[in-house]
Amino acid sequence: MEDRIERDVVIEAPVDRVWSLITEAEHLGTWFGDDGADVDLREGGEIELRWEEQGSARCRIERIDEPNAFSFRWAPFKDPGGVEPSAGNSTLVEFTLVAEGDGTRLRVVESGFASLGTTPEKRRSNLDGNTEGWDQELGELAEYAALLTA
Repeated sequence: MEDRIERDVVIEAPVDRVWSLITEAEHLGTWFGDDGADVDLREGGEIELRWEEQGSARCRIERIDEPNAFSFRWAPFKDPGGVEPSAGNSTLVEFTLVAEGDGTRLRVVESGFASLGTTPEKRRSNLDGNTEGWDQELGELAEYAALLTA
């Protein structure tokens, strides 16, 4: 089974601005969640992402290398369930930011689907759902960044 999702998008904003968009609650809760977010921006800190229809997801920050890399572990899955991200119920999301002209190439890698503590069918469903989700969310991020610079 595939274990990871990899996506790249060029955001028409400088690296420091994109860093703010992916790490600050006021921005993260707008383009990623649609009902707000809370962020304790430190390694080991927590993020809570909220959506009106889907509820919320808790995240634990794994790495901060401002403004180049940011990662968190999250457990947004109903199966396997769990509020706190832990082994067997979470995946690792890694953002890498690289200047590209006047913009920023943002690379997102989410990994750990093969180790989720559920059935192979549900692991596949989680992978497929998040693959579709990242395509949508990164499009929303690009649109949000464009609105802020307009």
